Amino acid sequence: MFVQNTLMDLYFKCGDLEGGRQVFEKMPVRSVVSWTTMIAGLAGCGDLDASRAVFEQMQTRNVVSWTAMINAYVRNQQPEEAFELFWKMQLDNVRPNEFTLVSLLQACRQLESLKLGSWIHDFALKNGFKFGVFLGTALIDMYSKCGSLEDARKVFDQMLVKNLATWNAMITSLGVHGHGEEALALFAEMKKENVQPDAVTFVGVLCACVHTNNVIDGYRYFHYMTERYGITPILEHYTCMIELYKRAEMDDEVQQLLNSMPEGMYENMAAALLGPSISEGVDIAEKIDHQHGKGSDCWDVMTSNFPQYQPQFFKWDVG
Repeated sequence: MFVQNTLMDLYFKCGDLEGGRQVFEKMPVRSVVSWTTMIAGLAGCGDLDASRAVFEQMQTRNVVSWTAMINAYVRNQQPEEAFELFWKMQLDNVRPNEFTLVSLLQACRQLESLKLGSWIHDFALKNGFKFGVFLGTALIDMYSKCGSLEDARKVFDQMLVKNLATWNAMITSLGVHGHGEEALALFAEMKKENVQPDAVTFVGVLCACVHTNNVIDGYRYFHYMTERYGITPILEHYTCMIELYKRAEMDDEVQQLLNSMPEGMYENMAAALLGPSISEGVDIAEKIDHQHGKGSDCWDVMTSNFPQYQPQFFKWDVG
């Protein structure tokens, strides 16, 4: 069964739905892992209806199965369906795990619902979840994307263990939301902790330089990341630097930077130059999340259309 599950997963990762289906259908015995692999595989290939149909056929569902289906909706930008399924999960008396909550926090981001995200945070506290790197970083990301940098920073400061993703989430959030000095101070603290930065880190750092109009530091960090850490600049880094030079009316430096860009990136930069500037709300961290996979409330709308989202409906809310 292990070999068949692995083969099925391989087919789906290669985009071969039919191959994955055939392996599943020929299995004489199917474990929960088999069903869950099928659910995640179909959803990953974009066939959510088929994925949900397989989920509904399961006679026994555990937290992994429920979470796989919830995550499938989130990955396909259907956060309302994700929360509707979470409610049904509670009615089925299945306790969520850390991965379930992380998926729901991502759904809160998509809904831009700070109140719903705060409720998930409170739910986790009341039900004894430990805020490790995975859940803590997801909370930071949710709070920052939903407009509460103060809450994001509180979570960050309370975390006993932080990894690169945690630092990146906080630094980038501060950088792209205009808190440049705080972002740069946090980057300095990160270096003291001997955490190795990556390309995403420097997106936040360079955005911070843009928002503080700090051309000298921006230039220094741009070259520092390549010379000290060997990080190859990506489009977002160039976008920050050109915005920084434009603000300082350094046209020659803009042209020099454009000339130094790798082949194929210039066209993308032209679109960036013609589009809105960072100061007008371009969320470069969002571009990073989307491109590199790695970072406003809708609560009233949510509760009016989906009354089951009200806290009293959640079985595991012991508060």
